[in-house]
Amino acid sequence: MKRYRYFIITMIVIMTMINYIDRGAISYAQEDIIKEFGFDTIAWGSILGYFGYGYMFGSLLGGITADKKGPKFVWILAGTAWSLVEIAMAFAGELGMAIFGGSAIAGFGLLRVLFGISEGPIFSTISKTNANWAAPRERGLLSALGLIGVPLGALITAPIVSGFLTIASWRLLFVLLGILGLVWVIIWAKVFTDYPEDNKKVSEEELNDIRSTNESLNVEKTVETEDSSEKWYHFFKSPTLVGNMIGYFGFQYVNFLILTWTPKYLQDEYHFEIHSLWYLGMIPWIGACFTAYFGGQMSDWLRKKTGSLRIARSYFAIAGMICAAICFLIIPFTHSIVAVMILMMIGNAFIFLPNAVYWSVIIDTAPNKTGTYGGITHFFVNTATVIAPTLTGILVATHGYSTMFISAVVASLISIIAMCFVRPGEKNMSRH
Repeated sequence: MKRYRYFIITMIVIMTMINYIDRGAISYAQEDIIKEFGFDTIAWGSILGYFGYGYMFGSLLGGITADKKGPKFVWILAGTAWSLVEIAMAFAGELGMAIFGGSAIAGFGLLRVLFGISEGPIFSTISKTNANWAAPRERGLLSALGLIGVPLGALITAPIVSGFLTIASWRLLFVLLGILGLVWVIIWAKVFTDYPEDNKKVSEEELNDIRSTNESLNVEKTVETEDSSEKWYHFFKSPTLVGNMIGYFGFQYVNFLILTWTPKYLQDEYHFEIHSLWYLGMIPWIGACFTAYFGGQMSDWLRKKTGSLRIARSYFAIAGMICAAICFLIIPFTHSIVAVMILMMIGNAFIFLPNAVYWSVIIDTAPNKTGTYGGITHFFVNTATVIAPTLTGILVATHGYSTMFISAVVASLISIIAMCFVRPGEKNMSRH
């Protein structure tokens, strides 16, 4: 096969979609779960946030393990674990009441933490896979292709989950999603290898294409030959890597805010029923499906056109986040549901425009430490997966839903400022 790497990326897209359907399912099942166990708004925000505690540590351990054991090992272990935990989520309330003295929230909290740990390694491992399988000239594109499963998964979660919940229980939903994940793991174990050199499906022509440095920038050729034995803490000596991490935090905050709270926002503020959410829940993600893909292409095009990774990565990300912040700033002053949904769609589209940039910066700057540095990045970035849903629950309970969007603006501004310090390919600016 001449382009087997694109088949591998397609499999990653499918996995990411399953991953995000698994994450988003609980937000659409919230009405039934809250009704059954009597959770209030703050308690529900905490349950959504428990995922992030595990996710932080899972991403850190996954990235380090991907560097040491290879991405295939991590893919199979993590995919199996999160699928089994997803099945167990169907019995979370009963588990809590049986083990934790009648506390259903403890059962949901425990399984949400375990779910986060098992899903945490995925994006660090995608980055490591990309570093192993992508030529420098197409890193932005392949990063974008690998990550496009995020908005696609979030998009199809709405019709699949809300439609399913109109005919069956939320418990059966979690069981079936877990089984779907296990099926993917079995297929992946048969088709994937850590390196294209080890895969019989990769032709010599394609391998030469992957390893070619003919179109590489000088800075890319330099970092490819750097010492891979440097310690993990060298990450924090790099303004580029630290700034990129903070910039990515802003993206992740807004991403999880929309993923976890949009269904409840629509039900509480505009009184929509679950059968209406199948199409309304899709709207914020429509534009993101296109920008997540074309953003990677645009970044690679800017790289080729300008010869500057800073323009192609840093400034590109800043432009997208500025546009997103403007959209979210307008929403609290808008009272039309049509206008709100359009602004959410456009704002989320701009958020996802530079999605591939954050991972490309790590590969551009430290290709030999992609797993470890990606894991460190994802660990700190995923504090947002705790802060966004938990803080939103508190803000909504005390000040209403308008503060949800104000917090998205603040997160976007943090990202904009941080990306001003990012110089891809330069680990330490004092060297230059």
